[in-house]
Amino acid sequence: MNIKYFQETDTLYIEFRKAEVIETRDLDENTLLDVDADGNICAITVEHASDRADIPHCSFEQIAA
Repeated sequence: MNIKYFQETDTLYIEFRKAEVIETRDLDENTLLDVDADGNICAITVEHASDRADIPHCSFEQIAA
């Protein structure tokens, strides 16, 4: 998993897995979903991210099963 924030364009890119993107779907006018040939989510792009997410306070926690 890879998360990138592009401050210059205020774009958040969350890559869940490295795979060939077959289709990009518009979830709304500012959110794009990349999927592979099997329909698995590869990545999400969020435009105007600072207005739509709390970018400075991002954290990741993995919880054991």
